Amino acid sequence: MKISDDDLALLHELFSKCGPLFIALGDEIRQKLILDILDAGENGVNVMTLAAGSKLSRPAISHHLKILKDSGVVSFEKQGTQAFYKLTIQKKLAEVESLIQSTFRIIDEVNKQESKEK
Repeated sequence: MKISDDDLALLHELFSKCGPLFIALGDEIRQKLILDILDAGENGVNVMTLAAGSKLSRPAISHHLKILKDSGVVSFEKQGTQAFYKLTIQKKLAEVESLIQSTFRIIDEVNKQESKEK
């Protein structure tokens, strides 16, 4: 095996951390919700406003927001009886960046190892 056990463990851990984000981002409805939340600005946006700009029902929007929240893409803040959703994707994107950088590093190491073996 050309990849060290430590590197395999690292990549496995990073893929596990990023998996929920990849699932959350893989849905077109959630992608649109992310853009709508981004467009709302730093104060965030509530479910009613998101539903008004969509063909989906409020419960369907709430379902997708839960997936986004559970994956770390958004957070919500209660203001009275309403919840306002805000983007918190920066930390998750840093994890993806770490996965990408680690993968590139490991690929380079494997390629160097193969070159030496030739």
